Amino acid sequence: MRLPSAVTLCLGVTAAALPRPCFAQVAPTPTPIAKRAIATLTIPGFADFLVADRNAVWATNEGRVEKLLHDHPGPVVSIAVPAPCGAMSVAFRSLWVANCSDSSVYRIDLKTAKLAAIIRTGLADPSGELSLAAGAGSVWILTDPKGILSRIDPATNRVVAQIRVAPFSYAAAFAADAVWITNTGPDDATGPGSIQRIDPSTNSVVATIPVGPVPRFLAAGNEGVWSLNQGDGSVTHIDPRTNRPVASLQLGMRGGGGDIATGGGVVWVRGTKVLLVAIDPTTNRVKEVFGPPAGSGAVRVAGELVWVTAHDIHTVWVLRPQP
Repeated sequence: MRLPSAVTLCLGVTAAALPRPCFAQVAPTPTPIAKRAIATLTIPGFADFLVADRNAVWATNEGRVEKLLHDHPGPVVSIAVPAPCGAMSVAFRSLWVANCSDSSVYRIDLKTAKLAAIIRTGLADPSGELSLAAGAGSVWILTDPKGILSRIDPATNRVVAQIRVAPFSYAAAFAADAVWITNTGPDDATGPGSIQRIDPSTNSVVATIPVGPVPRFLAAGNEGVWSLNQGDGSVTHIDPRTNRPVASLQLGMRGGGGDIATGGGVVWVRGTKVLLVAIDPTTNRVKEVFGPPAGSGAVRVAGELVWVTAHDIHTVWVLRPQP
């Protein structure tokens, strides 16, 4: 599949939280990702979620996390983790990984590539469709589907705060001196979802912002917070200065899986029915579309390169963004 022939862009927000006005943008013809990739890696197993580590990335895989470089055909480091899941975080000279088999956070020392701590936190989504965040001297993870955001102190490897948030919240990001989380809602949710902003100085929710239905993953950067809304395949752009959505793009990327990231002056959206979409955050317009579809996977920006996983075909592509 490909993007709809016209991508719908809505600007501004009405009282009903539906961005208006809307207009159509002709969808770009998909670029074959293999033709644009500067490297294509074949990674056995189930390479999925990514996190940047300078110019490299770490990927979750079956029973391990692996460090990848674009100029090496295979992993340069592999570290055993029983069941790594979700989007990881690199902070405090460590790799922080959610582990689904015991609902814990594993801390790995980046210098020694050794396990430094196991922190028994619980996970809001035991299947692992979640993400960690780091900022304000802490690591943050959603640990209970009833609505708990846990704050980990890296000096002690202990949970030092549990913050009540909306139930069925799974993904976290840090930007603009705040933690941002997606309020996905229950599996049968049909109405609008929301994003919550948490002030780390008070450990409290300071804003709840309406977005599209079933927001799951989010990204923060390029002067905005972005949610991928699985319920209708849209992406919502939030201005952190006002805590209001400023644009919504209907990309036709509805359904489970997927990912979203920022970097290189672009917002990157990884989908299942559409492989990859690049959005200009200054105009809220689609710059480029990549294909063909290759199942679910992840996307992250490390240095000047964009990394894209496709676990169903054991492939990782590396792109250099074009101006």
